[in-house]
Amino acid sequence: MTWRVFIFSFSQAMGLLLGWWYAGAWGAALGGAFAGWCWFASDLWRGARVLRWFRSGELDAAPQDMHGLWGLAVDRVRRLLRIQQQQVQEYQRRLDDVFAALQASPNGLVLLDSQGHIEWCNKTACGHFGFDAERDQMQSLGNLVRDPDFTAYYNGKDYSHDVVLQGRLSTPARPVRLSVQIYPHGQGRKLMISRDITALEQAEAMRRDFVANVSHEIRTPLTVLAGFVETLQTLQLTAEEQTRYLALMAQQSARMQSVVQGLLTLSRLEESPRPGMGGWVSLQHLLEHCADEGRALSQLLTRHQARHHLMIFPLPAPPEGMGEIAGIQTELQSALSNLISNAVRYTPASGTIEVSWRWQDDGGAVFAVRDTGPGIDAVHIPRLTERFYRVDRSRSRETGGTGLGLAIVKHVLQRHDATLHIQSTLGQGSTFSVHFPASRVRAPVGLPHAATLVSGS
Repeated sequence: MTWRVFIFSFSQAMGLLLGWWYAGAWGAALGGAFAGWCWFASDLWRGARVLRWFRSGELDAAPQDMHGLWGLAVDRVRRLLRIQQQQVQEYQRRLDDVFAALQASPNGLVLLDSQGHIEWCNKTACGHFGFDAERDQMQSLGNLVRDPDFTAYYNGKDYSHDVVLQGRLSTPARPVRLSVQIYPHGQGRKLMISRDITALEQAEAMRRDFVANVSHEIRTPLTVLAGFVETLQTLQLTAEEQTRYLALMAQQSARMQSVVQGLLTLSRLEESPRPGMGGWVSLQHLLEHCADEGRALSQLLTRHQARHHLMIFPLPAPPEGMGEIAGIQTELQSALSNLISNAVRYTPASGTIEVSWRWQDDGGAVFAVRDTGPGIDAVHIPRLTERFYRVDRSRSRETGGTGLGLAIVKHVLQRHDATLHIQSTLGQGSTFSVHFPASRVRAPVGLPHAATLVSGS
């Protein structure tokens, strides 16, 4: 301000002196007035430049040659604009981070204005409802989601609970279920959140089925046991009758014990860590144990039959051995023996069970069990590894099955990075094959023989 007064005073003084020099008193008056107007015009021009910069709002467009009061104002405003610009950039960065986090949310998020138009939605919501984030912006939600249940929920304006809808990609084979709830906020605005609850509903259904199956599997033998106990307590039975009843009670007790043991095995497999790659199991010993168990079971089941199973196993190992599998021997033996046991149980006495081991070109291997049993309808194959699932419940009871064997096999194979493939034709038999990846098997120096040996007739 002092410099501004000094410049104005200096201009007036110079105008007065020059006017006096040229024209005396009248010249001095005119010179002073002219100098004042010149200073005013110059100051007005500089102020106009500053105002023009204010209107543009561009930080880089600030006047660079300003001095005095206007120069000080420009510097201070430039400094404030720079600070404000930095703050805006920081707020924008934080806002981008928030939107990035919302985009990464596993739940669908849709922002609605007071009229129910879509202002923003994340990728998950686009997948749930088939939205296009750009195309459907400011479109009415009611025009895009036409599910009757949702329409009633949205128009009812009672958003204290959610509504469960069928997902856009839902099919009878692979149903998709969505939980949708709206949360009002602000001046009539709304936030809609959608969650994929397919896995939760499937888990709940599995839990209900599991409880029902376990209850049924244990209640039936318990009912039989209770009946026999009551009979033994209330009736006078002969020694032969008592022996027969006790044998039936022992059979039902063994059945319950098998169910409990199978459940404990599944629980242990699910909770224990996956087997590492450090322990290698001899393939020769593993297949020998499986063969011995298969033969023993076949002899037990066909001991009163005129004919026996024809069982075919791999040839004895060559001198260099048959190779190795990385994993836990007890689990692998349980899984592979279970496949052989199922084939023996469900194949008639005159049928054939063939066990083979084949090395693949990619370094992996396939263990396969083929039988000539009754076969399995294709509709049952996808569910065979479910707990307590049986194709023929009465037939399973006759063979002593618990419905847990293939579930245990599936868990063991998953822990060893292997997969189970099932092929079956009604009336022609079934083939259960286990595919081991190259990382889990180690072949001998010379590949084993592909031929097989007839070990029973």
